[in-house]
Amino acid sequence: MANRNRRNNQQEIDDTISYVQCDGLAVMKMVKHCHEESLSNMEVAQGALLGLVVDKKLEITNCFPFPKSSDETMDEEEYQLAMMRRLRRVNVDHFHVGWYQSADVGNFLSLPLLESQYHYQTSIEESVVVIYDTQKSARGFLTLKAYRLTPQAIAMYKEGEFTPEALRTLKVGYENLFLEVPIVIKNSPLTNIMMSELTEMVPEEEGTHFLDLGTASVLENHLRCLMDRVDELNQEASKFNKYQQTVIRQEQEKHRMLAKNAQENAARIAKGEQPVPEEEINKQFRPLPVPPRLNPMIVSGQINTYAQHISQFCSQSLAKLYMTQAIQGAKESKHHQQIQ
Repeated sequence: MANRNRRNNQQEIDDTISYVQCDGLAVMKMVKHCHEESLSNMEVAQGALLGLVVDKKLEITNCFPFPKSSDETMDEEEYQLAMMRRLRRVNVDHFHVGWYQSADVGNFLSLPLLESQYHYQTSIEESVVVIYDTQKSARGFLTLKAYRLTPQAIAMYKEGEFTPEALRTLKVGYENLFLEVPIVIKNSPLTNIMMSELTEMVPEEEGTHFLDLGTASVLENHLRCLMDRVDELNQEASKFNKYQQTVIRQEQEKHRMLAKNAQENAARIAKGEQPVPEEEINKQFRPLPVPPRLNPMIVSGQINTYAQHISQFCSQSLAKLYMTQAIQGAKESKHHQQIQ
């Protein structure tokens, strides 16, 4: 990792990596790990991505899971280094190019993910995070997306301030926290030949499962999660509104005290006494701490993600509905012709 060419301009890196190419083997390893964790203990599955940068594409050729958080006897960093050393010995790509994480109905955008990707991207500039949605994929919608932090988000974390003024200066919002990188899956010619042979071996009735219309549960979970995030955003908005009201009351009280002090000072000067400086009044009204705006921004981004997933999911479900309606109509027409 240390001997790779690093670029100082983050925007140049984003322009250089035009898409992510993931080998079928790496995809299957991610899918297997994510579904095993989801079925066994409902935990989030995470792992390392290995590969290299070639021209304008980031190739992901292998991956391995991180140790479970419950195993306190194992050092995660030492485990990753040991795995990469062993893969190097067997002539497998061992360069660290990012990490992957499982998600449930699009629920992946969070503060830990943002912090983890920041540390990855500042140490390995070409790194990405790949999100695999277990529930949507189980319903026939393979959901595999790659993300990178935008230069604005990296600058925000380097500043370390999440006040409204800082975010406004950096022009950071939920819509430009992450940059989605196109991802394609590549298989070898031999794998494609084997898959073609397996397709011919699948019974005819088994090949219609992709038209399953039982998608109401996925849509319902999306809407439930969306409502929870909207409630959370409403609570954050209430906190910020209370802060603004408190600041206004404090300013009003400060102006009242300054006006009163000015009158008293005028009386003191008339009597030949020493006036009370305004700094004594200002010390009584210290600036209130501004509530950080990072969490509301993340929640807003998650709401936007849910809305996009619901829109995409509904459009695909409607396409299934129209297809099955046409097939059913053709069957009924053929049945009537046979009767006649």
